Amino acid sequence: MSADLCFASDNAGPVHPAILDALGRANRGRAMPYGADDWTVRATAAVRETFEAPRAEVLLVPTGIAANALALATLSRPWSRVFCTDIAHVELDEAGALGLASGGAETALVPSMHGRMTAQALASRIAAEPAARRGAVSVTQLTEAGTVYTLDALSALGEVARAHGLPLHLDGARWSNAALALGCTPGEMVRAAGAAALSLGASKAGAMGVEAVVLVDPPAGLADEARLRRQRMGLTVSKHRYLAAQLVAWLEGGLWRDMAEAANAAGLGLAHGLAAHPAVTLDHPAEGNMVFARLPRALHRRLRAAGAVYYLSDLPEPDLDSGADDAPLGARFVCDWATDAGRVDALLAILNRSEEQGDGPGDTGAT
Repeated sequence: MSADLCFASDNAGPVHPAILDALGRANRGRAMPYGADDWTVRATAAVRETFEAPRAEVLLVPTGIAANALALATLSRPWSRVFCTDIAHVELDEAGALGLASGGAETALVPSMHGRMTAQALASRIAAEPAARRGAVSVTQLTEAGTVYTLDALSALGEVARAHGLPLHLDGARWSNAALALGCTPGEMVRAAGAAALSLGASKAGAMGVEAVVLVDPPAGLADEARLRRQRMGLTVSKHRYLAAQLVAWLEGGLWRDMAEAANAAGLGLAHGLAAHPAVTLDHPAEGNMVFARLPRALHRRLRAAGAVYYLSDLPEPDLDSGADDAPLGARFVCDWATDAGRVDALLAILNRSEEQGDGPGDTGAT
């Protein structure tokens, strides 16, 4: 794998030096465990300030799946169904964590276009479910297709949820990319949706490994219930300060904004370059740091031979070594906060190289 040509995931990116520095400072001396430390106090304050939610309760966890499962289990009952899109991470990529954490809750899928559900589609799907089984609504922002919901679209979804008495959950694995794409504050995004809970993602954005469940304005007792659920799920980290320190470094001072801006700029630059190639089409509008494109099999082979790393998006995954060279195959390219223009240009140079220049490993075709 060429590190300079890795576009597999923002999870593959490095940890920001400021976050590593905060971890080093948190490692000096001793601190009380299980969240009874000063770093956790600061992290909670930083989340509340960032999301303009002074009554928010913040529960730190180590992974995004844990955040989604804990948030949705807290908002759901064992017999309820959580409404989400047909490509939602909670449906396709979490191995039934929702059901395990909640004691039996399931998903109810809403058709999507470019990763987004409409208010009308959500209302229709809710109406088709018996009232006793209606659970939370889960909306991913940035979507799994790399698109964003506008504030108006979030508001419309929130109105549907409220009309049916259902809480709304934002899966914010890439919330910072979404906020930068919309040009809004995180608080404006959460308020537009009327979200009861947010899965706050930081790992994809350049942290070492921390996520949070943010209960925006919880009724009495809900936060205590969530903490007990977190403990029962084995997710109450003893050396909690190492989770909290990452959020402090990321949120205090607005570092998150700079990092998301860099990732989005790289993603949009890559999307522009891919779309300019006559044999390439984009599967979805590129609005953040992810690009879904369709390339001929021969171009995939060229990129892979040069060391490019990315995921094919078609299922089942096609064989690049057999089949028509001109068959269009889908791919997902993801940029992280440290993906600079040089890396993007190197990938595009391989793509645009003439056949006569060859496909040798490491040859970018740049002059």
